[in-house]
Amino acid sequence: MPEFLTLLPPDEAREKLLSHLSTRIVDSESVSVDLSLGRVTAQDIFAPHPLPEFSRSTVDGYAVKSKDTFGATDSLPAYLNLIGEVPMGEEPSFEIESGQCALIHTGGMLPKNADAVVMLEYTQIAQKNEIEIFKSVADGENVIKIGEDVVQNQLVIPKGTLIRPAGIGGLMALGIMSLRVASLVKVGIISTGDEVIEPSQKPKMGQVRDINSYTLSALIHKSGGQAKRYGIISDRFEALKEAALKALSECDVVIITAGSSASTRDLTAEVINQLGSPGVLVHGINTRPGKPTILGVCNGKAVIGLPGNPVSALVNGYLFVVPVIEKLLGVLPKPKASVQAKLTVNLSSQAGREDWFPVKLIPSPPTPLPLGEGRRGEGYEAEPIFGKSNLIFSLASADGLLKIHADATGYSAGEIVEVMLI
Repeated sequence: MPEFLTLLPPDEAREKLLSHLSTRIVDSESVSVDLSLGRVTAQDIFAPHPLPEFSRSTVDGYAVKSKDTFGATDSLPAYLNLIGEVPMGEEPSFEIESGQCALIHTGGMLPKNADAVVMLEYTQIAQKNEIEIFKSVADGENVIKIGEDVVQNQLVIPKGTLIRPAGIGGLMALGIMSLRVASLVKVGIISTGDEVIEPSQKPKMGQVRDINSYTLSALIHKSGGQAKRYGIISDRFEALKEAALKALSECDVVIITAGSSASTRDLTAEVINQLGSPGVLVHGINTRPGKPTILGVCNGKAVIGLPGNPVSALVNGYLFVVPVIEKLLGVLPKPKASVQAKLTVNLSSQAGREDWFPVKLIPSPPTPLPLGEGRRGEGYEAEPIFGKSNLIFSLASADGLLKIHADATGYSAGEIVEVMLI
């Protein structure tokens, strides 16, 4: 049986793979801003004008000259003459002079000479056209000034930014209706195995439905890619090589999911080595699950061999496929979403190997602490979901993944751990 090559730590293996890939963004395309959620910008976006373009109120109240309110209190109010009301959606036709004020609503344009707004609840009508002010305001209080959000020509969204809901709102506020985004990364998926059948078929004894093509397709879609499934290929070298060559010619990345036996691992590695240079970079990762993972680059494109076991394939999809997609998209480095939680049971691990455990996050009632003391991990308990690497529902019911570092032998119940959300 061929020897399993030296195992690399996951971080080192990932860096080795990424270092062989181009840093360029894949082709770009123009999309409507309202359809850009989750896409990655392919250009820097600058503000065509300041935002806001006029000074406006953030509250309902009275527009004033702030100096006219200095010293105003409940016991010694200031009195101002009411000269009008600011019409919504229009420019006021009047100016504020000393000793005057104007009724203004949230979002209304500040009249000329006014520099602050007194909130309605700190005022009352003294008599017709006279307002009592019970609280002083400073210059700029309760007001958004011209360009306070962004100034003209300011870089508002850099190239490589993942568009989120707030970003869409900001672009609409600037009147930007379309933008260029990185095209979706095309990822070809090949399933192998004489025992694997399509999910729509009824399996005979000894057969299993294809899971990996569909879990990986979903992960790819979530990460900014476009999956193309090339079907189920038999465990024959020529058949696998032919399918892999076709996928490599049509896609930016190729994934081959194979069985966990040494023979299927070696078949995948041999095919990758014949697809292009340099071929296999890493054959085996020092992690559980997913030790049989193979990382390669063929003529500038990543080719990744993942284990056939569904949990192993999906966990290592998070660890290796997602970073490749992000690099090709040109995504700016961002921290992964995670939470701190209290571990519910002792969790052991083999020293020298990185272990990943699916966990369920359970809300826990807060416990009182002495005044002034902080708390880490308050609010959640992390309950490991134990199961073998071919039990897909052990991962389907998980909220996140807990990593035990290679230099640790596990964690104790009650420890605060970090859980990567999935």
